[in-house]
Amino acid sequence: MHPVFIPSPKPVEVSLVQVVGIPNFASYIEGGSGLSLSISLTRTFFNGVLDLLNKLKFPSQSISKLLKSLDLGLNVTTQAGVIIQKVSGPLSRGHLELRNTNPDDNPSVTFNYYQDPEDLNNCVKGLSAIINVIDSKGYSSYKYPGVNGRGLLNLILALPINLRPRHITSTFDLKQYCMDTTMTIYHYHGGCQVGKVVDNDYKVLRVDALRVIDASTFLKSPGTNPQATIMMLGRYMGQKILREREAF
Repeated sequence: MHPVFIPSPKPVEVSLVQVVGIPNFASYIEGGSGLSLSISLTRTFFNGVLDLLNKLKFPSQSISKLLKSLDLGLNVTTQAGVIIQKVSGPLSRGHLELRNTNPDDNPSVTFNYYQDPEDLNNCVKGLSAIINVIDSKGYSSYKYPGVNGRGLLNLILALPINLRPRHITSTFDLKQYCMDTTMTIYHYHGGCQVGKVVDNDYKVLRVDALRVIDASTFLKSPGTNPQATIMMLGRYMGQKILREREAF
């Protein structure tokens, strides 16, 4: 996913993240507003953001006031919205395997984000759609004067959202921007896929009396928060196991 934060000059209604658009390409557009943020960043970081805005000749006076109002360790509620572009059912495939038999050790993971060029194209289309929305006349009341969609995207380049290196070309090349600022949507899944780690009854292959029934068995994640899907799966399998035991 790729989030774009839009500071608002006036209060906005509090809204959890939800799907606000499903375009004709493989992406979801999601939105939220009235975000409550826990800030734990240094003055050096804030100064770095402002320095980047000045280099880009971004109209940063309003953003500067917002950043300077934040301090180390403060919980703040900001008048802001967020629009998220999320590549749906990506074609790129990574690799995951256990390093050893110690359950406390992290597995070895190769993400391979945007290995498939179609995923990268969908990211560019999604971000372009967000830019068009932010730059539209209808959105003008929810952003500061002089702020545009591309400028807000460039602001994300200064945020520590991942450990990937930044490239100067990201400021004008959306493909490079997608690769530099990619994040996950947080709902990890796929580590115990059906047919690879568990069978169709969610029994771990070649292990007696052990089942895995959670999001790790998903090959693909639902388009929204998967909590309800996971709960339904657990209840369905629980009822099935009870019926099998009664019959036995």
